[in-house]
Amino acid sequence: MIEIQQLQKSFGAHAVLRDVSLTLRPGTLHGLVGANGAGKTTLLHCLYGLHADYRGTIRETTGLPVRPSTGLLPYEPYFYPRLTGREYLEFSLQARGRPLVDFNGWNQLLELPLDQYAEEYSAGMKKKLALLALLVQPFRYLILDEPFNGLDLGANLLVMGILRRLRQQGVGILLTSHLLGSLTELCDEITVLADGRVRRHYAAAEFGQVAPDLLDNFFQDKLAQVRALLPEATGPGKTAAATH
Repeated sequence: MIEIQQLQKSFGAHAVLRDVSLTLRPGTLHGLVGANGAGKTTLLHCLYGLHADYRGTIRETTGLPVRPSTGLLPYEPYFYPRLTGREYLEFSLQARGRPLVDFNGWNQLLELPLDQYAEEYSAGMKKKLALLALLVQPFRYLILDEPFNGLDLGANLLVMGILRRLRQQGVGILLTSHLLGSLTELCDEITVLADGRVRRHYAAAEFGQVAPDLLDNFFQDKLAQVRALLPEATGPGKTAAATH
């Protein structure tokens, strides 16, 4: 299990994370929700070791080093110019000191042009290629920043199925998404971040309250503006839009 305790991270005078605590358990899917600027990506980067100048504690409770046992899917995967998809996968394995494997089975599933330059891929194809580089490695934990971003409906459903299978195999997965429905369908627990703090943890039995709470706590002003712009219709004719 990975424990994050009282994590604090600032960029200059700007505090991004303020005493954030959560746990990532093996064999679970843990969703992370928050508006842009809430600190989600910074939290993931601290967990993976891309930011080292934080305060607080990040540790794997059985003594495993976090980074070697964890795979990261960034929000916008980067690919070196003039590197094919296949070469990127081979590089990812070699960088970890792992032997090359046969990619064909996975690629029959994800359907990528592995012999084309990765920089020429669409956004969805780049996301699938970066995910494939994780799937061919034996990670204990995965950190996925917006894994559904750029995917079409079929690929979205496929990735959800892959994540469920990984959970069955004991992998602990921490993921962010702006698609709240995907998280409530997939996850075992959800943590809401706001202004760099944990606003609330939700167990699966409480997921029905996540959306109402987010609206109530963060978007009351916006909802009031919606009601002002779209007042309730009155009378037998109601509004012109309602008659068509």
